[in-house]
Amino acid sequence: MDDNKMKEIKVEKVTVNMGVGQKGEELKKATTILETVTGAKPTLTKCKVKQPDWGLRPGLTIGTKVTLRGEKAKKFLTEAFLAKDKKINKKSFDKQGNFGFGIKEYIDLPKAKYDPKLGIKGLDVLVTLERPGYRIKRRKIDKSKILHSHLIHQNEAIDFIKENFGVEVE
Repeated sequence: MDDNKMKEIKVEKVTVNMGVGQKGEELKKATTILETVTGAKPTLTKCKVKQPDWGLRPGLTIGTKVTLRGEKAKKFLTEAFLAKDKKINKKSFDKQGNFGFGIKEYIDLPKAKYDPKLGIKGLDVLVTLERPGYRIKRRKIDKSKILHSHLIHQNEAIDFIKENFGVEVE
């Protein structure tokens, strides 16, 4: 790759999510697990669509998530890749270079210890990548689209993950 600083890819954020599907004790357990695993305070997520078969309605609290940025995000991502044996499927990447994967049991993470009160729960890890200049799509005044030539494509994201985290993409 060339030495253009504007083409460097970095991890913007890592979102760790646990969907429980109901309020109450299970949601409290999931919140505790996320707090121990990430070291950050989780926020609650609400249902957006009606699913009568599952007893869900808009506004009902059904999950919890944590958003990590900077060094915390890189550190957690390194641990999460260890839980996946440093392997990730190519289908996990979208066309914009973002990717996500699931961890079946939170105790697969290196520093997590099993707590019988909490049980065994899985979690989702979603990673958003960006380049310098991506702020133009989020700023308040004069928002603009990112040019096609500046977007992160799937192949570039895969190369970034291989180089920086030593992950094998299958």
